[in-house]
Amino acid sequence: MIIEKVLGNVNELPASAAEAYAGLHQEKVVLPSTELVKRIQRVRTDHGKELGIRLPAGSGDLRDGDILHVAESNMIVVSVLPTDVLVIAPRTISEMGVVAHSLGNRHLQAQFFDSGSEYGAEVMVCQFDHTVEDYLKHVGVPYARQDRVMPVPFRHAEHSH
Repeated sequence: MIIEKVLGNVNELPASAAEAYAGLHQEKVVLPSTELVKRIQRVRTDHGKELGIRLPAGSGDLRDGDILHVAESNMIVVSVLPTDVLVIAPRTISEMGVVAHSLGNRHLQAQFFDSGSEYGAEVMVCQFDHTVEDYLKHVGVPYARQDRVMPVPFRHAEHSH
């Protein structure tokens, strides 16, 4: 089977669609975050079914909960593996600026969340890197190392001087 479009996301379904899908078994395609950016790939469900994904150019990245296929009694859904991240919680705007500048110099991608997010605080999140952890310890900025399913995959930062 070849998947050529995402049918929706189980986390964002309108009430009528959620009711229609409620009784279906969810077969999962488990992917690491790094695979979410690939438009064309071969994957296998947790039931051993092999699928091809061939999304059109310009398609957004895959996300946790994306619905790839719906049949009579089951649906195939993307399930993203947690990513090893540093959740950085600077205490002041100055501290945030210094940390963000340092991460930028290392060409690390960061994602930012406000206090209304699942983190419950204003934080910046980047993929775990032992040199960043050492830096945060050295400058005394609060952080926590966690495994998180990220809403957006981290991308490798292209750079040239």
